[in-house]
Amino acid sequence: MKKIVVIGANSYIARNCIYFMSKQNRDVHMELYDHANEHADHAENYHQIDILSQESVSKIDLDCDAIYMFVGKTGSANGFDIYDQFIDINQRALLNVLNEYRKQKSKAKIIFPSTRLVYKGSSSVLSEESEKEFRTVYAINKYACEKYIEQYHNVFDVDYCIFRICIPYGSLIPNVSSYGTAEFMLNKARNRENIVLYGDGSVRRTLTYMGDLCWVLTEAAFNDKCVNNTYNIGGEDYSLAEMADLIAKRYHVKVKNIEYPEIALKIESGSTVFDDTKLQKVIQYDYAMRFEKWSQLC
Repeated sequence: MKKIVVIGANSYIARNCIYFMSKQNRDVHMELYDHANEHADHAENYHQIDILSQESVSKIDLDCDAIYMFVGKTGSANGFDIYDQFIDINQRALLNVLNEYRKQKSKAKIIFPSTRLVYKGSSSVLSEESEKEFRTVYAINKYACEKYIEQYHNVFDVDYCIFRICIPYGSLIPNVSSYGTAEFMLNKARNRENIVLYGDGSVRRTLTYMGDLCWVLTEAAFNDKCVNNTYNIGGEDYSLAEMADLIAKRYHVKVKNIEYPEIALKIESGSTVFDDTKLQKVIQYDYAMRFEKWSQLC
């Protein structure tokens, strides 16, 4: 039996991964941790912790096979105003877990979700080694976390897998909304409002359906070849305009293009389309869902 620890168990991706793993025919025992009084989906083996308290973090049992670190605060321009929260929840929280890992002499593999926002946008596909750029506090938070994990690996033999995720969409849990680009467009259309895009919508993204994302993140815990490296998670390549058009047609609304607000333009990353060749060499996987199909079902 594999023992899995999920920290940040009430987050969007975590909830889906927990649901996904609970439906698999694998022999898995999960222990879940977060700051709320209970788990959002009433999952078993849930424990309340304060991730910013070292004493509280010491109560996490890290004698396990894999640790999913889903604690994080996402955002864009708001990071400049509440930078202390971004630093605490993204960086201090991870360092607390890494130091507790050392104290408990854990041998688990840490699985850490990172972001497309560490990359400098490009018209070419992005490999893991592509040029980096950090336009927001959140972006540099996540890259700092990647480097903390690598440092702890080099100095203390911490095992890890870092996964850079571009745009996740959809949810495996009924009546649970996702977040981000696709959900913003969907909410607008469902409310019979036009979908608003900054600029001409030509910037491109890699889209990954939540079911496919959960499969990759789960496989990482079980695959011994997936260790001590950073991987892009793939999917499909769409422009924001193409995404908006599909959803707009489904709900019979229009797409409205407006000029970028000044701050939004300054922090826009540009196109981020992932090359997942490196991951496919370790975990061969055909992404099952297509965004066009999902847009007609949602």
